[in-house]
Amino acid sequence: MEERGAEALSGHEDGSKETRVSAHGSHVPSSEVLEAIENVILDVLKSLAKKKAPVLTLANRSDWRNIEFKDSVGLQMIPHSSTKQIRSDCPATAPKFAMMLKILSMIYKMVQSNSYATKRDIYYSDKLLFGSQRVVDNLINEISCMLQIPRRSLHILSTTRGFVAGNLSYTEEDGTKVNCTCGATAVTVPSNVQGIKNLYSHAKFILIVEKDATFQRLLDDEFCIKLAPCIMITGRGIPDLNTRLLVRKLWDTLQIPIFTLMDADPHGVEIMCIYKYGSVSMSFEAHQLTVPCIKWLGLLPSDIKRLNIRKDVLIPFTKQDQNKLASLQKRPYIACQPVWKKELEIMAASKMKAEIQVLTSLSSDYLSRVYLPNKLQFCGWI
Repeated sequence: MEERGAEALSGHEDGSKETRVSAHGSHVPSSEVLEAIENVILDVLKSLAKKKAPVLTLANRSDWRNIEFKDSVGLQMIPHSSTKQIRSDCPATAPKFAMMLKILSMIYKMVQSNSYATKRDIYYSDKLLFGSQRVVDNLINEISCMLQIPRRSLHILSTTRGFVAGNLSYTEEDGTKVNCTCGATAVTVPSNVQGIKNLYSHAKFILIVEKDATFQRLLDDEFCIKLAPCIMITGRGIPDLNTRLLVRKLWDTLQIPIFTLMDADPHGVEIMCIYKYGSVSMSFEAHQLTVPCIKWLGLLPSDIKRLNIRKDVLIPFTKQDQNKLASLQKRPYIACQPVWKKELEIMAASKMKAEIQVLTSLSSDYLSRVYLPNKLQFCGWI
């Protein structure tokens, strides 16, 4: 398995080296962050001095026309992308203009004082102004993209939802030593992945698990002890920034095979693609977040027929599932993955989806005792 794993990753070697150089430079010095914010405010003041309405210019992060796909990096924003203006004199955009200046002011003070705040702290600082947590999350990403500075250098921490377990130990920035033993409980992904040091592991591979329930079941079955030393990570659905950063850091440091275990449905495939190729909204940070060498271990749509899974445990597609799958099939990264494309065609033809839990219809411990060991031993990934 190790030989095949190394072979499977070899095709990404040059790209990963190129990206790692960028990742090492991902921390922006405080002086540069302060200067970037000062330049924005200076432009606002210049406009006011000329009796013109100040404007903030942002890249269109959600526009696929601003995105290019590169096999060694994933989805990344093109250098000269189209932009949109947040005007201070337009009723539709003036509130967003005010909120962005408010957050820029908070970031400036935090960087100056070397203090940190979570996105939730920022929301609660003025709930009336921001309205919702989602608004704050989006504004922070807009500011990060506008300044071309990673969120962690802006002294903003995001709440971590992910868990990690297995053959891994490290020291956090404050000196706390963490040992992710594969017991019945997992360790929360650190909120400052960048500050991790002394990362140590004998793991042979990393397994990214879509759902918390599956992750916990594998922990209970002592999967990462019985089969081979490994590291398991779950983002508990769509991964947050810290979980993606940790996967990337483990790849940069350990250079071992990384596999995904997802539901055989459009949502699971999209989550896997976020880990592997990134997302449109965070494409401006692709070099620090994506891991293009990730392999799809399961649950493959072709596994359903191969294992003779009963039809009564499968779930019919909804209209939303059909639309999601159609969207995925048009994505640029599917075109360069003919085997993935075939699996999506199998899914589309069946119009059925399967959760990982369907394997329990074969036996209660089929996943950890039979499915994963066989997949890993006989190179059953794509």
